[in-house]
Amino acid sequence: MTDTAIEVEGLVKTFSKGRVRALDGIDMVARRGTVFGLLGPNGAGKTTAIRVLATLLRPDAGRASVGGWDVERHPEKVRGIIGLTGQFAAVDELLSGSENLLMIGRLLGLPAREARARATELLDAFELADAAGAYVKTYSGGMRRRLDLAASLVGRPRFLYLDEPTTGLDPRSRLELWAMIRSLVADGTTVLLTTQYLEEADRLADEVVVIDHGHVIAAGTPTQLKTRVGGHVLQAQPADPADVPATERVLAEFAEAGESPYTDGQLVTVRIAERTDLGRVVRRLDEEGIAVDDLSLRRPSLDEVFLAITGHLAEERTGLDEESERSRR
Repeated sequence: MTDTAIEVEGLVKTFSKGRVRALDGIDMVARRGTVFGLLGPNGAGKTTAIRVLATLLRPDAGRASVGGWDVERHPEKVRGIIGLTGQFAAVDELLSGSENLLMIGRLLGLPAREARARATELLDAFELADAAGAYVKTYSGGMRRRLDLAASLVGRPRFLYLDEPTTGLDPRSRLELWAMIRSLVADGTTVLLTTQYLEEADRLADEVVVIDHGHVIAAGTPTQLKTRVGGHVLQAQPADPADVPATERVLAEFAEAGESPYTDGQLVTVRIAERTDLGRVVRRLDEEGIAVDDLSLRRPSLDEVFLAITGHLAEERTGLDEESERSRR
């Protein structure tokens, strides 16, 4: 059996009679039993790629295969081996958790007894057994997300697509969902994860492809991408918020060529080339009479990698999402 789980070559998809190129010739290969991260801002083309790989959209050019099956020539084979969790929970609020999973099982052709057994198994696995008989409309956001993920697993798919699965979740629910994803991969499931949360990809993905405006702009492991950017990230938080501008000026003296400090209003961040600059920064801050509550040096995060590669943050929007959605109506 080949190690390749998902293979995409030269994939193109346009909307609005060709005026919007959601995918503009992307290539990517995901290995079996791994988490493959597809990263990019809103409007980059992530959801369009998922729709093509789920056989919900036909590409205009290029090819894609899942588990060795071509998505255009053998869509029914592809549908039989994948599970999909979209950006928003797609469960019926007027049914209970148990009824939702039972309905999915029956739609998949499972005998009633097997469907009930599978529903019970998944409710236990996703810590929803106590709420199995409650209407989904009474569930919290995290519970709905867990039920939605459970629903995508009723048919025991070998490949699971998660399209921004933690959007809108609180930090605790997000950590719980991450643990569930790791457990699925440990059991042999291949996960294709789209996200604009770079921390999520850093925590989960074995390999990532970064796309922007429908183009692949970087690929590799999270560590490889961080190494590609290079340098170190220095962060300083002055004790007095009034010292933020002065802190920016000090850190600018040590910035890597072409870089400049940026701030979120309290924390000043800059990329530097040499670790040894940390001591010099401390002395300069002291000379300026700037007291700091926090001073740290670390490797770049994927957020900073994305910023360095694209020139903007992953969370920034483009008009592609809205334009693509209008063209599908």
